[in-house]
Amino acid sequence: MATTLPVPIEFSLPDGWLSAPPDEVGAPQAAFVALRPAPGAGFTPNITITGEVRADDATLAQLAEQAAARLERGVGRVEVGRRNELESGYTQVLRLTAPIDGRPVELVQLQVFLALADVRDERRRAVLEIVLSATPEQFEDLVGDFQAFLKTIRPDEGASR
Repeated sequence: MATTLPVPIEFSLPDGWLSAPPDEVGAPQAAFVALRPAPGAGFTPNITITGEVRADDATLAQLAEQAAARLERGVGRVEVGRRNELESGYTQVLRLTAPIDGRPVELVQLQVFLALADVRDERRRAVLEIVLSATPEQFEDLVGDFQAFLKTIRPDEGASR
């Protein structure tokens, strides 16, 4: 069953991306999934959003390391590439081989971790994990879309009223 995000957000998908029910596309841990249909490519590039409320002092870098380790436990070897610390976020690029329809598929993930402070309790924060998954060939063509998508993410002010 698809999860919900700990904070309401709003965003706009780039042209060509379609939202999909997380449960129906095999991503029940996600609160949101977008797909970029790629006929004949063998893998459908996707963007997933998950999130949780954190009351600990784990850094976003530590959460990124944990995400890479979790992925490695699930699929095997994960190669961590470039990491970048931002003002309220953290990014990392991962390369991995995942079993898709019974065959190994080389994938690249760009994972972005965003922290949003809880205005009612400064010890708590919501952490969103936003991930682009694609083959290396698809990744080069879609990373710009993903960056444009990230720029549209913002708290949904209307949801708190």
